[in-house]
Amino acid sequence: MAVQQDTSRERHEGGCTCADCPAGARNGHQRAVAAFVRRREELADGKGLPAAVAHSAGASRQWVSDELAESARLVAERGRSERLSWLHRLRPATLVALGAILLALLLVQGLTALGAGWTTARSAGLVAAVLLAALLAVAAHFHRARGGVLAPVVGEDQRLSTSRTVAACWILFSVYAVLVLAGELAGASGHDRRTELLDGLELGRGVGLLTVLAASCAVAVLVHYTVGVRVRGRRLQKVRADRPRAADLLTDDSGHGSFTDSQYVLVHAAALVFCAVRLARRPEQLPDLPWALAVLALVSAATYLAGKATEGGGPVIHSVVRTREAGDLDAPIRTGDDIEIRGAGFLPAGAETPQALVRMAVRIGQVQVHVPLIPVPGGFTNPTDTLLTVPIPAEVEPGRVTVQVITAAGVESNEAGMDLVD
Repeated sequence: MAVQQDTSRERHEGGCTCADCPAGARNGHQRAVAAFVRRREELADGKGLPAAVAHSAGASRQWVSDELAESARLVAERGRSERLSWLHRLRPATLVALGAILLALLLVQGLTALGAGWTTARSAGLVAAVLLAALLAVAAHFHRARGGVLAPVVGEDQRLSTSRTVAACWILFSVYAVLVLAGELAGASGHDRRTELLDGLELGRGVGLLTVLAASCAVAVLVHYTVGVRVRGRRLQKVRADRPRAADLLTDDSGHGSFTDSQYVLVHAAALVFCAVRLARRPEQLPDLPWALAVLALVSAATYLAGKATEGGGPVIHSVVRTREAGDLDAPIRTGDDIEIRGAGFLPAGAETPQALVRMAVRIGQVQVHVPLIPVPGGFTNPTDTLLTVPIPAEVEPGRVTVQVITAAGVESNEAGMDLVD
């Protein structure tokens, strides 16, 4: 038994790359990505090319593309293992975060009570926080395979949903405020005090908070419906991410900063902070969010919804031309030539990763051709969002043929025609 324990410890230390432990899965994914980048840079410099294919530009390009595709598949496989290990680590991490929040709340309550004294409202706030944390811990247990507490706010594309997260924050805060009032009501001894607490739940006091809560929930539902309809209608391309990240709340699918998402999060975060301060100052009633701040939150929600309804788009082919090298004569397109497909939307947001690039294909007539990866230092010259270069295989019959692009998101472009001669 001692020998087995020592072997297991040695196996999972340092550079472990197995999928049996979180550190191994993470190290394995990082090493796979580093190996892909290193291999891409070597091939971009012309190193490691076999002599058997070096005489032919087409053969060497195909060999390089196949090598990179195989390395990209390893990256995708290690990425799936890393995601599973991340989900395994997330549930205990969220429980630790909940405990830290409770401890911070206890410290704040204790420090602020030094001069004013301990009150029933402080006890009600702590009890409400403990109850809410317990409910979240139970939810995390039942959803431990899908991210624990984060499962309800993770979209179908494996990214944190900004609309769901904002709505969830408003819901949690509203539930906490109601629990605080319930705790105070349970501890109230006089009839007048109980009446005052019940008056704090009147609609006139919390209409601003309820309006923003309803609007954020409506935005979450509408965004889910709008995105789903546009994806099914091939007007929006969605590529699944490896796993959720906190940056998803402020960025688009490609990881670039998003104005609509950022303003939505910032405005509603400010409104939430204001409501939290109002609840701390007046714990005997629901926070009365001023209408000016409520309207600001509504304008922010409308901007976010409009942005989601208009973002993205499907792939579009504008033209298909023959690739011409320096010194070549102008000629029609023949079998074995390279063609340039010019258009837009060939690389949807989030499809810049190697495992997504290898899924791209072009349908030429009845033949599907995988888009070759052409590396350069720091990236690829093919494919790009506006230009694809592919060879015409010998299986394509001469005549009028159609060309259609299939992106990494599985969306097909419009058909463009070209004349192929013998």
